[in-house]
Amino acid sequence: MLSRIASTLIPALGRLAVTSEVAGPVAPGSIVAANHSSLADPGVVLAALRRVGTEPVVMATAGLWRVPVLGGVLRAGGHIPVHRGKAHAAAALDEAAAALAAGRVVLIYGEGGLPKRRDPRDAEPGAFRTGLARLAVVSGAPVVPLGQCGARRLSSGGAVKQLAGFATAPLRRPALHVHLGAPFHPEGDIAGATAAARRAVTEAWRTAQQRLDGHGRRGALHLGTSGPGRRG
Repeated sequence: MLSRIASTLIPALGRLAVTSEVAGPVAPGSIVAANHSSLADPGVVLAALRRVGTEPVVMATAGLWRVPVLGGVLRAGGHIPVHRGKAHAAAALDEAAAALAAGRVVLIYGEGGLPKRRDPRDAEPGAFRTGLARLAVVSGAPVVPLGQCGARRLSSGGAVKQLAGFATAPLRRPALHVHLGAPFHPEGDIAGATAAARRAVTEAWRTAQQRLDGHGRRGALHLGTSGPGRRG
């Protein structure tokens, strides 16, 4: 349900384009690691993944489960709450490993939070927490790096500015780009695997930024642009 909502809402707010290094859906039992820049980017990422035929289980901060309506949608979809700083925080990784073993795709944000700056500019991913690497090492699942760019044009800044951004987005229709890199297995210890994952997601983000700026590199599959004038 969450993916269906995103795939309906995001094209109404902006012009989403998706590219991928690999044809077809993300392989079952994979981890999708994305950069986190805006309150809007989970919707952008879910809409992009649904376009490639993938509806993931999302790992997200547990506070979202207390939001009316959204909490019910998250529970119904089997998504995974992350209780940061709590004694049972590690349980989220166990749930994610079980979902991977069952053939689900798990979406995780390696940074574990949003940047504190308020300007609409995109920047490369910040420092990663170790949860992504620990999940990849324990489960043996491949990691698909995902870079998204443009979501801060939908929502950034303080509360008033963010509301204004969402309200005016259907008129502005900002460009959004999501790029999926090739899957890989992080190697080494947890610190090394964390660094490797951040490098891969940063490279995917750079590709998304280049595509957004009209300087895309060759080799990636273009999966179309949402809204009027959509290209196949």
